[in-house]
Amino acid sequence: MSKGNGKSQVNNAGLDLEHELPASDGDETAETQTMTKSSAAESELEKVKAERDSLLDRLARAQAEFDNARKRANREQQDYRDYAVSDAVKVLLPVIDSLERALQTNSEGAEFRNGVELINKQLHAALSKLQVQPIVAKGEQFDPRMHEAIEMVETSEAPDHQVIEELQRGYKFKDRLLRPAMVKVAKNSGK
Repeated sequence: MSKGNGKSQVNNAGLDLEHELPASDGDETAETQTMTKSSAAESELEKVKAERDSLLDRLARAQAEFDNARKRANREQQDYRDYAVSDAVKVLLPVIDSLERALQTNSEGAEFRNGVELINKQLHAALSKLQVQPIVAKGEQFDPRMHEAIEMVETSEAPDHQVIEELQRGYKFKDRLLRPAMVKVAKNSGK
C-alpha cells in the first residue's frame, strides 16, 4: 500500500484496505477554508434572518397603523354624518315651533292663512340655508332628469312638451336631485 494521494487503496480483490488515510497538510487548509466559508454563510444567514424579522415587524406595525387609521376614518365619517343631521334639524326647529304656535291659536281663516304663509316662507329660508332649492317646473320645457310626467294633456294653449301644471314640487340639494317634480305636460298635436 502506498500513501501520498490521500485516498484509500483497494487491493487486487477489490476490497477496501483502509477507510481513511491521514489527511495531508493540503487537506487541512481545505478543511479550514470550508469551515470559514461555513461560518461566514451561517453569519450571513443570521443577518438575513434578523433583517427578515425586522421587516416582518415593520409590516405588522404598518398593518396595525393602517387598521387604526381606517377605523378612525370610519368613526370620524359617522360623527360627521350624525352632526350634519343635527345641524339640519337645528335649522328646522324654529319652523316646527312656529307651526305648533299656529296650531294653538284660535284665529280666523285669513289670519290662520297668513300665519301658515309666514311659516312656509320660514321653512323655505331654512331649506335655502341647507342649500336645498326647489325645482322650477311650471312653464318650463319638460326635462326627464328633473321632472316626472304624471299626465300628458292635449292642449293648443301651450307648446308641445311644456310643463303646464306642477302637482308636487321637486327639490335638489346643491346639484343633486332629491326628488323630481311631478308634473302635467302639454301635448300639442298642432305642432
